[in-house]
Amino acid sequence: MGAGTDSAQVLGVDSGGSGIRVALAPLEAGAPALTWSSLSPVGTGERGIDARDLLARLLPAARELLRQSGAGPCRAVCVGAAGMAGLGGELRAVLPGALRAELGVRHLVLASDAVTAYAGALGQRPGAVVAAGTGLVALGTDLLPGSGWRKADGWGHLLGDCGGGAWIGRAGLEAALRAHDGRRGGSAALLARAEAVFGPAAGLPGRLYPRTDRPAFLASFAPEVARCAAGCPVAGGILRAAARRIAEAAAAACPPPAERPGPDTGQVALTGGLFELGAPLLDPLQEELQKQLPYARLVNSAGGPLDGAVRLAAALLTDSLLLPVDSALLTVIA
Repeated sequence: MGAGTDSAQVLGVDSGGSGIRVALAPLEAGAPALTWSSLSPVGTGERGIDARDLLARLLPAARELLRQSGAGPCRAVCVGAAGMAGLGGELRAVLPGALRAELGVRHLVLASDAVTAYAGALGQRPGAVVAAGTGLVALGTDLLPGSGWRKADGWGHLLGDCGGGAWIGRAGLEAALRAHDGRRGGSAALLARAEAVFGPAAGLPGRLYPRTDRPAFLASFAPEVARCAAGCPVAGGILRAAARRIAEAAAAACPPPAERPGPDTGQVALTGGLFELGAPLLDPLQEELQKQLPYARLVNSAGGPLDGAVRLAAALLTDSLLLPVDSALLTVIA
């Protein structure tokens, strides 16, 4: 695979609850990438993530980026998708043939968005990454032979993603509706913000439940919870509870030193739009990380999931992939 790749380009795809992003990048280190994005998430049906919906947007975007680049062909693709582990069956069945036929791609990586987040944040180094946006998942590895991945949460907004954007937004809206009803635990401040953003509280269920992007809708209220946190004990309590859940996931993905014989595996990175909430979340999160992971070292994230997808595609093409291959989290089709 490594031969004849000097003028080649790789394609990275990041598909999640807040939409889909695509980047076309040359193999040369530091060379700029061309990007495309859509705020509409890829649909999910009875067969899992809708591969045809993804392709309907990915293929025109890829062709346009290739046209703009005017450079070499696309030799490798990495598709990182939220829900790949449990809902990626159709993607695994459809994407290899479609990308080969439509773009001439013969080297493909299908990855969970947690894996692309890891590769974007830490590259191919040992450690753990908490990826938090609409949802939340923690992933860790020590890169030792046979050790594989340690995954925590990422179970979706109905069963988990505890501390993520949809979790915070839902808790905030629940507190708003408690205030509307006059129940204990309500927040007048959150009720005021909910009605300012979404309209009268009584109509909120009708605006939420018919939507196909309910997690993103819920997560859109998380910034309002953060804005209220300084003056509202209920909002502040929601973010402190979220910080505990985030630290719990990080601790599960990053084992203590006695269980981790590899060197330099105590580094933990945070990545994703949730952490843009700033101090109202990050301050209690720092406290929780120090309490639950005293052995870990918090490091800056080098990039996001789209960067990770590009890195994984390039690593596959150059025979330098080090991260654990896994039938659910990281599938290589070379």
